[in-house]
Amino acid sequence: MVAYQTLIVPLVSFLLFIIFLHKRRSTAAPQPRKRLPPSPRKLPIIGNLHQRGVYPHRSFLALSRRYGQLMLLHFGQVPAKLSIPDRLLYGSRDVAFAPYGEYWRQARSVCVLQLLSNKRVQSFRRVREEETSNMIDKIRQLGSSSSVVDLSDVLVTTTNDVFCRVALGRKYGNEDGEGRKINKVLGEFVELLGMSSVGDHIPWLGWTSRVDGSDAKVKKVAKLLDEFLEGVIQEHRDRDKGEKVSDDGICGDGGLDFVDILLEFQTGNKGSSSVEVDTIKAIILDTFAAGTDTLASTIEWAIAELIRNPRTMKTLQNEVREVAGTKEEISEDDLEKMHYLKAVIKECLRLHSPVPLLIPRQSTQDTKVMGYDIAAGTQVIVNAWAIARDPSLWENPEEFHPERFLGTNTDFRGLHFELIPFGAGRRGCPGVAFAVAVNELALAKLVHKLDFALPDGGRGEDLDMSESYGITVHRKHPMLVVTTPYTC
Repeated sequence: MVAYQTLIVPLVSFLLFIIFLHKRRSTAAPQPRKRLPPSPRKLPIIGNLHQRGVYPHRSFLALSRRYGQLMLLHFGQVPAKLSIPDRLLYGSRDVAFAPYGEYWRQARSVCVLQLLSNKRVQSFRRVREEETSNMIDKIRQLGSSSSVVDLSDVLVTTTNDVFCRVALGRKYGNEDGEGRKINKVLGEFVELLGMSSVGDHIPWLGWTSRVDGSDAKVKKVAKLLDEFLEGVIQEHRDRDKGEKVSDDGICGDGGLDFVDILLEFQTGNKGSSSVEVDTIKAIILDTFAAGTDTLASTIEWAIAELIRNPRTMKTLQNEVREVAGTKEEISEDDLEKMHYLKAVIKECLRLHSPVPLLIPRQSTQDTKVMGYDIAAGTQVIVNAWAIARDPSLWENPEEFHPERFLGTNTDFRGLHFELIPFGAGRRGCPGVAFAVAVNELALAKLVHKLDFALPDGGRGEDLDMSESYGITVHRKHPMLVVTTPYTC
């Protein structure tokens, strides 16, 4: 009885407190109802996850035709957190995936001012010219020994070699065991960046990534990358350069590479900079993901479109060969005179955005967009691929038509929002100038030196243009071509 009486007092007090809260809530001024963007019907637990599809950029475009240009989608039970990039990039200590804040501002400043300024990009000119010439030599060798060339493989090798010389100081070719191992791990790294796990969206299903092996793969790749980068950094620290190295960007020939630059910056800014060893590793991986896979993809799609459109190919070849004249090699100085080449690159980036869904961002405060209420913490995904195919912005958007850019100032550097393959604003890609330099030079040399055809007499209009989705969208099937050397 005593125990019962002891319980009665707190129980009654609790009930009175609940009644008080209920009355207070019922008498409080009603909160204005939020005007949320239109949203497809969501399912219990998974929300709209089932509507992402195999190709999210295409699925989201289809949904937007019904629900409008701004939609609210629910992926699982919690806001999506990109855990795989977070684990591979040292807790998002890179630039692309780091959350907005003081650390991101400092890291981006280092990239923009130290690694990817216009002066620095120009300093790596010799690397680009040498490796694109090596690309042509390799295609010629393959074409002489075999009737079919896997252009996709050649392009990946070329962009890897450019990156490795610029960032790490030397190439890691497939001719030796170490090179094959490193290139394999770097390829797996890019592949994993495009993945997400069920546990990112539904926490209590996080165990599935352990069952399907993806968790183990992320750990393995992260460990191998860390060991590799630790060795690269130590090699740079221990390297006896003999005399002061000139900053001419001739990586692998005594010039400064990205690791050298970052280590020098770290040494010269101790105590005032957030550039630690893990930051250096994360930034190097960032530049690799942005500077190899996307470049190879763009050139691969460009050649595919040119083969499908022989008149466009002929127009481009005529321009490039006329500018080159009797010169054996095209230099970057020649590119300024190749206006049609630049239009072809723009059209390829429009029709085949290398990263169709820009890296997700998060609203930092409550705001309104197009009259809708957007709460702080909402993840924002921009479908750059859909914008570039919007018929209200582009005439005949599904056609490959470089002429649309001739005589216009429309560019892809973030000032024209109808074309944002590299993003825009402060979170736009800082490596645009470097990417464009590689794309233009590689494509110019390909069409200058070679004529292209499909194996077995295939017709260009029958070329399969299916996609293979990841963080970068490649062709589903390798770009197999038959090449014929061009002679003046």
